[in-house]
Amino acid sequence: MRTDDELDRAAALIAAADALLVCAGAGMGVDSGLPDFRGDEGFWRAYPPYERLGLRFAEMADPRHFAEDPALAWGFYGHRLELYRRTVPHEGFALLRKWGEAKPGGAAVFTSNVDGQFQKAGFGLVAEVHGSIHHLQCTVPCGERIWSAADLHVEIDEDTMRAAEPLPECLDCGRLARPNILMFGDFDWLSRRSDEQLRAVNEWRREWPDVVVLELGAGQAVPTVRRYAELASAANGALVRINPREPDVRHGRGVSLPYGALDTLTALDELLTAG
Repeated sequence: MRTDDELDRAAALIAAADALLVCAGAGMGVDSGLPDFRGDEGFWRAYPPYERLGLRFAEMADPRHFAEDPALAWGFYGHRLELYRRTVPHEGFALLRKWGEAKPGGAAVFTSNVDGQFQKAGFGLVAEVHGSIHHLQCTVPCGERIWSAADLHVEIDEDTMRAAEPLPECLDCGRLARPNILMFGDFDWLSRRSDEQLRAVNEWRREWPDVVVLELGAGQAVPTVRRYAELASAANGALVRINPREPDVRHGRGVSLPYGALDTLTALDELLTAG
């Protein structure tokens, strides 16, 4: 990657800030080998059986399947659970953590990703605003309980992408369980865990307002991360947007870097180390 004025500006903003806020979308995980499900083609490359069935990501990520065809629903989410468990966070996660540890305010994370990669990489303060595939809830739901999926293993036929019995059950009522993830058109998601995480990150932001916001791989199709990053940096922070497809920044102290996450973080680390 070439070193240009924007990279220099971004490195200077990172070096000067008291704290680091990482705002990450699906593009952050691509360098770890995770699919970002961008468009039908990207989804179908990751899951060819769904192309044969003519099913798109938005259709698979619909909670109605847990009522209408739970084996299909758990085939999709059970496979993703195992994929995310096997995935090793790329080196960019370690660079972000290193930069944060050098700041008086440390680092916090706001992410729409449900894969748990930031926790695996050692980050403690993480807001997973769309939930986590590593936690479960009742499909009904019968109550407010959210529990760990650490002991869950779903057997899946990878030709049909259907899960075998027995399917996960609610710990309280025995009916079907589901991932504690916000899906499309989802009115039954239990948000308590994510709400508590977000409250902690917002409290941290109030304590450390001189923050540099690094937004990575967050697109406009689901703009949750981009909006939060812009809000968090609007008062007296700075925004560094790293996105190879949608890098534009309309921000007084904003820097646009139209590259992938790992390459950009590596280039920035070289500048920060040299400085």
